[in-house]
Parts: sequence; structure tokens; C-alpha cells
Amino acid sequence: MTTTKFVLPESDIPTTWYNVVPDLPKGLPPMLHPGTREPITEADLAPLFASGLIAQEFSTERDVEIPGPVLDIYRQWRPSPLIRARRLERDLGTPARIYFKYEGVSPAGSHKPNTAVPQAYYSKLDGVRRLTTETGAGQWGSSLSMACAYFDLECDVFMVRVSYDQKPYRRGLMETFGATVTASPSDRTEAGRAVLAADPDSTGSLGLAISEAVEAAMQSGGSARYALGSVLNLVLMHQTIIGQEALLQLELAGDYPDVVVGAAGGGSNFAGLALPFLRRQFEGGPTVRFLAAEPSSCPSLTQGSYDYDFGDTAGLTPLAKMHTLGHDFRPPAIHAGGLRYHGMAPIVSALREVDLIEARAVPQTACFEAGVRFARSEGIVPAPESSHAVRVAIDEALRCRETGEEKAILFSLSGHGHFDMQAYIDYFAGKLTD
Repeated sequence: MTTTKFVLPESDIPTTWYNVVPDLPKGLPPMLHPGTREPITEADLAPLFASGLIAQEFSTERDVEIPGPVLDIYRQWRPSPLIRARRLERDLGTPARIYFKYEGVSPAGSHKPNTAVPQAYYSKLDGVRRLTTETGAGQWGSSLSMACAYFDLECDVFMVRVSYDQKPYRRGLMETFGATVTASPSDRTEAGRAVLAADPDSTGSLGLAISEAVEAAMQSGGSARYALGSVLNLVLMHQTIIGQEALLQLELAGDYPDVVVGAAGGGSNFAGLALPFLRRQFEGGPTVRFLAAEPSSCPSLTQGSYDYDFGDTAGLTPLAKMHTLGHDFRPPAIHAGGLRYHGMAPIVSALREVDLIEARAVPQTACFEAGVRFARSEGIVPAPESSHAVRVAIDEALRCRETGEEKAILFSLSGHGHFDMQAYIDYFAGKLTD
């Protein structure tokens, strides 16, 4: 009997996160204070983040212990399955072996709870009563809303206006978990009011929603903190539980990837899968091609400059050295709302600069074509963000069909698209553009 699904027992859930920072070949340039332009300190971040999270952001330890209460919640869906896409292989007629790590099994439907839960946990330890955040497609907002419900915290979500309108069921899920959801730009903050004054019909951006969430936290009088679903070192570290599990599961499969693919907007999904395999490579293991799949309409890795830039539109956040399209970049209203961000995580950007990873920009309609093909083969409808990884994985498999190479391709299916069906309806109706 051939095995399709590789499942680990709960006892094999990793008990530490992997921090790649001490292993980066050229280190990581420090974040800079938005006012002084000097390297930020832990004290500078205290008004925004819980103390335990700040310590992780600055950590130089390779292995950071996962707290027991976080592991207890992880056990609801972790370890997530590794699945051999045998039907897709047959459909493509490829000699490649295709595996996907399926993060859509989490209660919120994506990989985002891997960092939402620890962020809520550390905030609760500090006595925080409310977390503010932004969300694009709604997967991060859903995850943080769920995590706040676990730890009895209020959750205040600024949802990018175009996604607020496109994805009412995501908004409904957040509200079911107890969150307050506000369309961004809004009249609740100075940043939002400034944009509305210039463009009352603005569809918003992740950068702007970040500005509003940060402003709301800073105006709370100390009762609230801010939570971020990507980009930060600590967020990428939390996501490495994905790749660590995949390493163990591929041992069960008796295989090892030649190519690792992940969708990349801010970088956490891609890094969560890739970094543990990169660690193995640093330690003398097999060399792997790492492919970050980004939207051609928001191509920070393939077309952005590697420079210091703000993480938000209003310039409230520290500056980070990253691949960026400029913090005032206004991305098109594509359905992959989670990838509509102007910059890439500093860690991912640093790895790109030393050619340890590659990047590929793919257009929206090609991604939906791949998502439909995957759904008809494997029975799972990918989130629009995840379809970028599906597109690149399929392209790599088709290349193997041309060359006859029997490569192993691993990609992250970072979430399901059950709350994104309007996007597929629009695709079938021919309403989507690139």
C-alpha cells in the first residue's frame, strides 16, 4: 500500500522554535528608530509589544523554548499533515514527487495561529487587556481573534477596505471569535483620516492598516499592545514549527526535497517551511532550491530595492532593511489580500541578498488557474495566497516533465480558500486581471 498522508503523533510536536538569526551568513542589519534613525533597543519597543516577544525579537539563541500553554493549544491541530499529491502528479504527467504541508487544518484555516497564539500568550502574561492589529485577506485577523478568545483578551482588527468588502465571511469569523473589525482606512485614527481626506474611496493597504493599528495601540494609555502577523524575526521563528515537522514527516516518507516553495507576502509562511531545511543545509545537509512565490502586482523581492524603509504607510514603525517597493506603495486590489504588502521580512530579504533563496513573481490569473487544477486533483481549494505556491510548484513539476528529472518538490499549502470563494467566482466569470 502506498502512503499518501504522513502524520506525526502529538508527542512529536517540536518543543522549540528555530531562530535563524545567529546563522545568517552576513548577520541582520538592525532596525532603526523612526525618530532618531539609531538602532532600536528593547525599551523602544516596549510601548508596542509584550516583553517576552521583544526578547525573542532580539534573541541570538538558535533554539527558543515553546511555552507549555502554547503547546497545549498547538495540539488542537498540530502536527499538521504532510500529503503526497499523487493525483496532481498524475494529472501533470510529471516524474516529480510533489508534497504539500497543509496548514489549513488549523481552526482559523491557515498557518497564522502558529504565531497568533504565542503573541496572545505573552501579552496576557504582561497584563495586557487588548491587542490591536491589521489584516489583509483576514487570515491573520481570524487567527489573532481566535488566540485572543483563548486568553480572554479583546481584539481590535483594522481590515484593509478592499478585503473588508470582498470577504464578509472572514469578517464574520473574526466577530464570532469576539473581535471588533474596522475597515481601513477609517476615521478612528489620524493616519486613516488623512488618507480618506485625500481619497474618500481608498481601497486601503496593509501598510496603512498597520499604521492605524499601531496608532490605536499607542493611544490606549498602556492597556493595549500591537500584534503583527508577519515580517518580524519573532514571527518567522514561530512559524518554523511547520518546517521542523516537515523534516520529520519526510523521514517517514524516505524522501528529501530538492525544491521548497512557499507563498511570500511578508515572508512568514515561506520562512516557516524553508528555514528548518536551510538549517539542515547550514549543518552540511543536502542543498535545496528555495523559491519564494510572490504576486507580480506586488513584487517586493523581484523588483523592490534592498533598503531601509518603514513597515507602515504613516512612518510610525521602526525602519527595517528589507526588499521594499516603498512604504507609500498602493498595491492593486488583488484577491490575495495577505500578499498585498510593500516590503519583505528582513530575514527573507537578507537571505535573498546572499542568493540562498530565489524569488518568482506570478500573475493573479495564473495562480487561480493553478488553484483550480489543484482543487480538481487533490480536493482542497487553496486560499488565493496559497495558490501562488501551488503555481510555482506546478511549474517546477512541469519542468521536470520536460527534463525527465525525478525531483522532490515540497510546498506549503498555507490555508484553505473556503472563505474566498467569491475570488474563484470572479475568476470563472473572467473578472480578474493581472
